[in-house]
Amino acid sequence: MKNPLSPKKLLLTKWTAAQPVAKNKHFIVTKVIQPEEENAPLDLIEIEAVFSKKTIQISWRELQDSSKWLQGWK
Repeated sequence: MKNPLSPKKLLLTKWTAAQPVAKNKHFIVTKVIQPEEENAPLDLIEIEAVFSKKTIQISWRELQDSSKWLQGWK
């Protein structure tokens, strides 16, 4: 069984896109975006493509979908 992801521990973790995103396959989590409201749950993270340095914001929960994201660089 996989370890459940914790948004607080995602910073600087490495991910491989199952389907390349704008020709990028390897990503690193560069930012965990704090919600506007103090008690709101963490939702958004910023991931950066290792090759192109482009960043995109996604919900950290998307990383749990193994059809889209694989943990580590594959």
